[in-house]
Amino acid sequence: MGSPLDPHSNTHTCVVTMVTGDTVNMAAAARNRSKVWGSFSKIDDKVVRCKLCGKDYAFHTSTSGMLAHLEKKHPMPSSLKQSSMDAFRVRKLDISRAEKITGLMTSMVAKDVLPVSFVEGVGFRELMAFLEPDYQVPCRKTTTVRLEKMYEDKAASLRESLCAAEHLAITTDAWTALTTESYVTVTAHYFEDWKMKTALLQTRAMPERHTAENLANVLGAAAEDWGIADKIVACVHDNATNVTVATSRHLEWESHRCFAHTLQLAVNDGFKLNSIANVVGGASRLVSHFHHSTVASEALKKKQAIQLKEPHRLIQYVKTRWNSIHDMFERLLEQRWTIAAVLSDREVTKLSDARTLDLTDANWHTMEELLPVLRALKSATTALCSEKEVSVSVVYPITAALLSRHLQRDEGESPRVSEFKRRVSDSLTSRMEPENTGTAKKAAFIASFLDPRHKHLKFTTKEVKEAVQEKVRDLLSGLRAVSGDSARVDDDESGPAKRAKQVDAMVSFFGEDYFKGDTVTSDHSEIERYTNEEGISPSQDPALWWSLNESRFKNLSRLAKAYLCIPATSVPAERVFSAAGLVVNRLRSRLLPKHVDMLLFLNKN
Repeated sequence: MGSPLDPHSNTHTCVVTMVTGDTVNMAAAARNRSKVWGSFSKIDDKVVRCKLCGKDYAFHTSTSGMLAHLEKKHPMPSSLKQSSMDAFRVRKLDISRAEKITGLMTSMVAKDVLPVSFVEGVGFRELMAFLEPDYQVPCRKTTTVRLEKMYEDKAASLRESLCAAEHLAITTDAWTALTTESYVTVTAHYFEDWKMKTALLQTRAMPERHTAENLANVLGAAAEDWGIADKIVACVHDNATNVTVATSRHLEWESHRCFAHTLQLAVNDGFKLNSIANVVGGASRLVSHFHHSTVASEALKKKQAIQLKEPHRLIQYVKTRWNSIHDMFERLLEQRWTIAAVLSDREVTKLSDARTLDLTDANWHTMEELLPVLRALKSATTALCSEKEVSVSVVYPITAALLSRHLQRDEGESPRVSEFKRRVSDSLTSRMEPENTGTAKKAAFIASFLDPRHKHLKFTTKEVKEAVQEKVRDLLSGLRAVSGDSARVDDDESGPAKRAKQVDAMVSFFGEDYFKGDTVTSDHSEIERYTNEEGISPSQDPALWWSLNESRFKNLSRLAKAYLCIPATSVPAERVFSAAGLVVNRLRSRLLPKHVDMLLFLNKN
């Protein structure tokens, strides 16, 4: 028999095997050992001691007593706790959860403007199979039916809200889809407990020519369909003649032209001056060169780094957005010397190109002088087109500020800039007619008077102020007449109230109007009290002011609800176009017009 230390003996092999086997078993035991032993030490086979408090416990074979001690005396991490059996049970998909998933999926199609066919996508179905193996993803047809039901429910809810509104305003605009189909969009705006509400009513296809009569038919049908024909205070639209005639003549609604569009037309009249148009054209050519030449673009980045300028790209103007001219001028002036460095570098720019592209000192000076004027005009447009609803009450205050401050000629400015200001000022004045007493009877001036920020009408003439207040008194008389008609209808009904009136002989003898004050004097007094009080800051919310003072000015507050809900621009209708571009695209150009209307309605509401 060989020595145990002999590497060639069988005994050595046996010992190694035994040691290796014990090591594996010990490792397995360590892995299976409860984590609770990290807080206890074993004194002997029957006693263990807590490492945290030093208390001894009897130990048999289970660690449950040790675990109970830790949970009671020493709260421990959840990782040490034993998992319950519920954690290992497979969750069954019940009917209510499946319905909830389907509802959320349908809502996602509307909110994220997704194609209905996405529910049949392979990747989406693989995801749902992983998240909910028992869930059956609905097909495209089922999802469409769900969307139609969602549309019906939302439309019914909106009808109830519109029915409760006493007055409202609408905006409208037309657009052409990628499929060359023409659509007309209508939005509604009204107060509900002095909270402004905005809703998209419809986006209907209009294959007919956009004549005033056809547009009137479409808009009139929309008003009748939603039950708001007798509630519309004004319709806001662009400056197109056909929609102006449709609303004011055919439908006899008050027609209010989008102020942002009006301002754009006035500014564009200024840019039509040859001296200004030449500056805009030269600046545009310069920007185009850097946009189309990768060599020049890269050289500009290097020059910006050398001169420690911001690495900004040059901005090209867009003809349909005059604000972009301001942005183009501002960026060119910021990067003037980096541009000059690139144009003077013959390794980058040819001499002939440099002579063609480089702007004269006079042109640079004109841009510098124009920039403050354009900045003021842009600020006005930005305020009008902000996300927050902007009331028509700000239209004439903004117009007056532009005419009296920002478009006034300054001493020492160049003839180019003076002529630009004069041209824009004349155009804006002729379009808005701010000093015409006839204009004072329109919604914009009335809304300004009913807006506690502008109620003193400091921006206009004495004659216009008087005309506005006279119109407000007429409107209050109209409201009182309507209320009187309602009271007479109530008197025709039988009931305890009527019998009580018949019994009261004193009221019958003197007449029911005996105790009432002079209504004309009452209206005059309410207007007088309203105008004698101080106004509020332009930064404050007029709706909030009216909600706190409604009880003090009961009649004027009704007018305020009717006129302050009128938007200053048709932007709400135009914003539908951006979502419409996602709904009607090349991937779903066969979408039916009724489904376009449905998807946009659900997305915006």
